[in-house]
Amino acid sequence: MVASSDQRARFLASGADDDLPIIDAHHHFFDLARNYHPWLSDHPVAFRYGDYSAIKRDFMPADYRRATTGHLVVGSVLMEGEWDPRDPIGEMRWASEVAREHDLPSAAIGQIWLDRDDVGEVVAAYSEMPLVRSVRHKPKALPRADYRPDFAAPGSMRDQKWRDGYALLAGAGLSFDLQTPWWHLGEAAELARDFPDTTIILNHAGLPADRGPEGLSAWQAALERLAREPNVVAKISGIGVPGQAWTLELQAPVIEGVISAFSAERCAFASNFPVDSLCASFGTIFDVFKAAVSERPAIERLALFHDNAARWYGLAGNGATP
Repeated sequence: MVASSDQRARFLASGADDDLPIIDAHHHFFDLARNYHPWLSDHPVAFRYGDYSAIKRDFMPADYRRATTGHLVVGSVLMEGEWDPRDPIGEMRWASEVAREHDLPSAAIGQIWLDRDDVGEVVAAYSEMPLVRSVRHKPKALPRADYRPDFAAPGSMRDQKWRDGYALLAGAGLSFDLQTPWWHLGEAAELARDFPDTTIILNHAGLPADRGPEGLSAWQAALERLAREPNVVAKISGIGVPGQAWTLELQAPVIEGVISAFSAERCAFASNFPVDSLCASFGTIFDVFKAAVSERPAIERLALFHDNAARWYGLAGNGATP
C-alpha cells in the first residue's frame, strides 16, 4: 500500500505535516497466545532499552492503527520479531495471513539464519511469498571495548559460511536488513562491495547509543564510510536512549547525521513499534522526525517518510518515485 497520486499531490502543494503520507519502514506484530517469540515468551534477556516487560503482550493491526492515530500512515513494513528459530519461515506465513485479513503490513522482512544448513530452503520459500522483500540475520558482534579490526568469528559478516548464505539473496530478489552496532560497519562496507547486487538496509541508524561528542563523532565517521557504498541505505529508527525523553534536542544530531552521510534519497524513517513504545509514543516519535526535517523541501520530506521505503520494499506505484 502506498500513497495515492492525490495524496502525494496534496502534500507537495501544501507541505503540511498533516498531509504527509507515511510508510512506516520497520515495526512488529506479536500474537503471543498463538506464536512463540523466545525473548517475549520466556525469561527476559539483556536488552538495550533495559526492562521491556511492558511490550511482552500482543500487538496486532488494531493496536498499531490506534498507536498511529494523528499521522497519515498509508503502509507499513513488518520486521521479523525474533520468532522461534526452529521455524524461520513460520512468522512470514503467519504475517501473510495477517496482511490478507487486515491489509497490513504492506511488505515484510523475514527471519533467516545465513550460516545454517536450511538457508537455501528458507530463501526459496521467501522467494515464493509476495509479502517478503528482505531478510534479517543479526551477525555476530562484539562489545565496543572488545572490538578487533580483524574480527571474523563464526556467524559474523566475514564468516565464509555466513557469506555463502548471503550470496543466495540476490538471485532470489531479496534485500538484506542489517542490524549491527556502528563499530562493525567496516565489515558491512566490505560485504556491500563484495556483493554489489544485494541492497543492504541499515537498521536503527547503526545503533548510536553513546551520545557524547566522542561517541557521536566515531559513529558519524563509520556511517560516512559505509555510505560510500552505493548499494547501502539507512533507516532512522530505534534511536531511543534509556532514561531520556525522546526530544528534538536529543534526536536531531542522529537524524541529521544519518541524512548527512546517506542523503535524503537514501534514508527512511520508521517507528520500531511497539519496541520503541518503551521510549515514546508513536506520535512523539514521528512528531520529532517531522520537526527535524521541517526546513527541507517537500520532495525530500516525501522521500524520507514515504517514497524511499516504497522503493526499497517494492511498493512503488501510484506516483511513488521508482
